[in-house]
Parts: sequence; structure tokens; C-alpha cells
Amino acid sequence: MKNILIILFVVFLTSLTFGQEKRVVSIIDSTKTPELVLIQEFTVNSPIDSVWNAYTTKKGWESWAVPLAEIDLKVGGFIKTNYNKAGKIGDSTTIVTHIINYVPKKLITLQAEITDNFPEFMKKEAKDFYNVIYFDETEKGKTSVKSYGIGYKNNPKYLSLMEYFIPANEKLLMNLILYLETDTNSKKE
Repeated sequence: MKNILIILFVVFLTSLTFGQEKRVVSIIDSTKTPELVLIQEFTVNSPIDSVWNAYTTKKGWESWAVPLAEIDLKVGGFIKTNYNKAGKIGDSTTIVTHIINYVPKKLITLQAEITDNFPEFMKKEAKDFYNVIYFDETEKGKTSVKSYGIGYKNNPKYLSLMEYFIPANEKLLMNLILYLETDTNSKKE
């Protein structure tokens, strides 16, 4: 009886795993430019207001991405984040992302400040890196998000970097999806 229960449990878990669709789709595109474009997109069962707030507020960032965040949402503003919960905003592990422009609930263009923690080969090309994120309310209660990471060079160093960025970004975006689809407080923002 115990063996039958174990077998049924394993079959159940396997069917759950295979039944899950891939929620975040990642593509590296170099067909329209000599540079690489990292395109990552997903649709979330959450209204656009909640998705926008998750991307553009301290509460949002600290709910799905990092333990510490500081946001100044304006053209020329910033998103400062820190993955180190024992750290603080402004220390050497803070990531500063500049807000180049935005259209509320439609688009935000970001540019990361390259620090000593980034690979050496990226530092001289820091001015080239942008992330353009589009938000689209697809149907009542659902939002499509499409992110374009641009400025990466089409060479082995950057292709190797993509092998790290893609799964790390996908995991982070899955955290966002989970937060938005299960946290009832986010739906009230």
C-alpha cells in the first residue's frame, strides 16, 4: 500500500510538472541589428495597475524582486535595489538603474549604472545598454509584458553572459508572476 501511494504521488508530481506551460519566453535576436537583443515576455493574470506598481514602486520591488529598494519615478529618476537584505541602499552592492523615460502603464526605458561588480568587458560599453519594457492590458484582468534588453554585442563574451542572464531573469520574472497572481493585496493597489 505504501509503495502504491509513493508511485501515485510521483505520477501526480510528474503530471503537474509536465502540465505547466513555460510562462516566461526568452529569445536572443540579432536579425535586425549587429547587436544582440534579449527579448523576454510573459502574460500575467493581473490588471495593468498592479503590474505597473510592481515595477515602479518600492513596495512592488520589495514584494517580488529584492529585499531593499528605493524608487524615484520620474524622467531622469532611478530605481535603486539591493539583493543583500543586510545591506543598505547606497552601499557597494546597490544596483542603480536610471529611468530614461516612461509613459505610465505603457512603457519604461531603463539604463543600469555599470559598477565594479559587472564584468570588465561591459564597462567600456556601459552607455549602450538599455532595457525597454512595454506593458499592454490584453483583456480584462490580464497584462502582457515585453522586455527588450538592448546594447549587447554579438560575440562569445556576451553570448556567454546571456547564459547567465536568461535563467536569472526568468526566475525573477516568475517571482513577479507568482506575486501578482497570488497576492490579493497587489490587486487592490
